[in-house]
Amino acid sequence: MSAPSVLTLPGVSPGLAAQLADGMARVDDLLRHTVDHDDPYVSAASGHLLAAGGKRFRPTLTILAALACGELTDEVITAAVGVELTHLASLYHDDVMDEAAVRRGVPSVNAAYDNSTAILVGDLLFGKASELIAGLGPEAVLIQAQTFVRLCEGQIRDTLPCPPDADPIAYYLRVLADKTGVLVATAARYGAMFGGGGPEQVEVLRTYGERLGMAFQLADDLIDIASDGSVSGKTPGTDLREGVDTLAVLYVKASSNPADPADARLLELLDADLAHDEAGVHEALTLLRAHPALAQAKARTREVGDDALAALSGLPPSDARVALATLVEQVIDRVG
Repeated sequence: MSAPSVLTLPGVSPGLAAQLADGMARVDDLLRHTVDHDDPYVSAASGHLLAAGGKRFRPTLTILAALACGELTDEVITAAVGVELTHLASLYHDDVMDEAAVRRGVPSVNAAYDNSTAILVGDLLFGKASELIAGLGPEAVLIQAQTFVRLCEGQIRDTLPCPPDADPIAYYLRVLADKTGVLVATAARYGAMFGGGGPEQVEVLRTYGERLGMAFQLADDLIDIASDGSVSGKTPGTDLREGVDTLAVLYVKASSNPADPADARLLELLDADLAHDEAGVHEALTLLRAHPALAQAKARTREVGDDALAALSGLPPSDARVALATLVEQVIDRVG
């Protein structure tokens, strides 16, 4: 069995690094035990993405939040696994919706098996997550249910156009808060709750987590525009091919001057179907990278990250608090 994934955090003290490694080993053991099943087919499908690895971003956050407020308890480990299983389940469903072929460098479950299996195993993992969280008490169950509702609401709104009477940028940020921010918020919230934090610290870490999750997704959106694929490991322009209007594109549409030939051409490309137009994607990326909207989107991402950092002022000084701040900077620094 390979060693469990541990998110790299530069500058972490040796003592905290040891606690993180121990905590993540316990998380990994419980994850593998929970997804195991008597039926070999169900067991293999349930463990498919788990075996492919991943940074375990959310369990790491749960552990750091616990250590920032108190100690690493068995309940913290259970909560961390519940959150990670919820995340994994959402990926199974996302890949069906997106007709994805690859996830974490291996065939997605819908590609390796079929759509029906991917949906049902995703449901099974949601059930496993809820089963674990049920052992943590009624408040934890309520939080899990509310988190799941917001995840679904965000995913639904993400597939719909912005209503004509709504601000597209505010609408998009709300979608990110629901489909990405809320589960990261719950990861941090559970860590505080079961690590010994009081109500104020729990709220501090919930706020921090939601802002961190939003900053993470905003940074990913920027990487899709601004990065060199050979460096990031991701193919630039995926959102353009799929017709997804991320923050930089929304800023272009809100501020561009149609009388400017470059703006007019960019707007034309952004309104076109680029799914099979690689030349159009390349041209749109070139124009986007030179447009002030990209800097505007980077500034907004930094602002959301700063909101996460500001929330940490409500925690006592500790190595774990420093690591939580480092996590924000890591997320933002991915886009320069």
